[in-house]
Amino acid sequence: MSLSKQSLTTSLRLITVTLAATLIGCGSNPSGSGYDPATSVHTTSTTRSQADTSSAPAPVYEPVLQRVSEPVPLADGHPNEYVVQVGDTLWDISATFLKDPWYWPEIWYVNPQIENPHLIYPGDVLGLVTIDGQTRITNVRASTYRLSPQARVTPLNESINSIPFEAVASFLSSGVVLEKNQAAALPYLLETRGDHLIASAGNEIYVRGIKGDQPSTRYNIVHVGDPLIDPDDNRLIGYHGILIGEGSLRRTGDPATVALTDSNQEAVTGDRLLPARVDVPLNFFPRTPSSTIEGRIISVVGGVTQIGQYQVVVMNRGSNNGLAVGDVLSVFQAGRVVEDRIGGGDVRLPDEQAGTIMVFKTYDRISYGLVMEATDAIHIHDAVRNPT
Repeated sequence: MSLSKQSLTTSLRLITVTLAATLIGCGSNPSGSGYDPATSVHTTSTTRSQADTSSAPAPVYEPVLQRVSEPVPLADGHPNEYVVQVGDTLWDISATFLKDPWYWPEIWYVNPQIENPHLIYPGDVLGLVTIDGQTRITNVRASTYRLSPQARVTPLNESINSIPFEAVASFLSSGVVLEKNQAAALPYLLETRGDHLIASAGNEIYVRGIKGDQPSTRYNIVHVGDPLIDPDDNRLIGYHGILIGEGSLRRTGDPATVALTDSNQEAVTGDRLLPARVDVPLNFFPRTPSSTIEGRIISVVGGVTQIGQYQVVVMNRGSNNGLAVGDVLSVFQAGRVVEDRIGGGDVRLPDEQAGTIMVFKTYDRISYGLVMEATDAIHIHDAVRNPT
């Protein structure tokens, strides 16, 4: 039995509406909305429906974002065209064209013939064009990921991520920072089953605070460690989280029963449970913050003191301060105080720029960022500010 082209298009639209209900904030707008790359799907066809939006009307893409008064400087030796490769990131591609990669949204020209143009796929050809006397970057030719002659469904994680996923893997699975309000709201270990004061792999624990999760849901068991104090105002903003082990929900209820499947240390009463899978949006455009940011690095995942490229850091500024996913910040080493042996007295040396950080997850008062560039050693308590 064959379907007419009109019937097939109608069927695809119905499928798209169903799929859209399951998607989590796909990156359909350049302001940095995220999505879950593990579960999202992307529908492509000759005339494609928008599979990555909600049932609300499709967004209207502006031809170009213009927020800068002067031309954005291009990188030395930039190409006129670039073919997107598997393994590329948006940051890498931006740096291919631009001296400052975070200015990408300022000169990105949206091709209205491509649905959801803010997703970029291997095989796409990006090029420099001149529009009204201004240099712009646009997708001059879409790959077969977008223009397949037949209907097909491909995972959204085949699109180009803004940052390398493997670089934030440690954030997803190990040392975390618990925001103060978040720590108090998490499910907690009430008691160990049986005659055990502490629990390890193979034991079961009773947990309070689990709501709505289904059996087999996996958790990370985290011990609430040392407090994190904001160095700017000495207020408590969170706690270091120490990964104890992993568990799986065996029985729902209050208390619920969780079986420990793996452990690094013994779990004790009061330890908290985090979802084993943390959603991190990896498809967004780098950009300068919309507000003035003056903050500091307060922690680094992994516990090292000197911080290099692709390490995850925690900053003492968050959404309450105007930070959002995709915002780019410059890191400045605090200038040392030295003695003026000639004129007398102490003099603080100027702060020196040491690197660039891109924000990939925010809470009210803290945010996580990935070090994209490190031109010098970066340390805890170094300043983070708007790029200049």
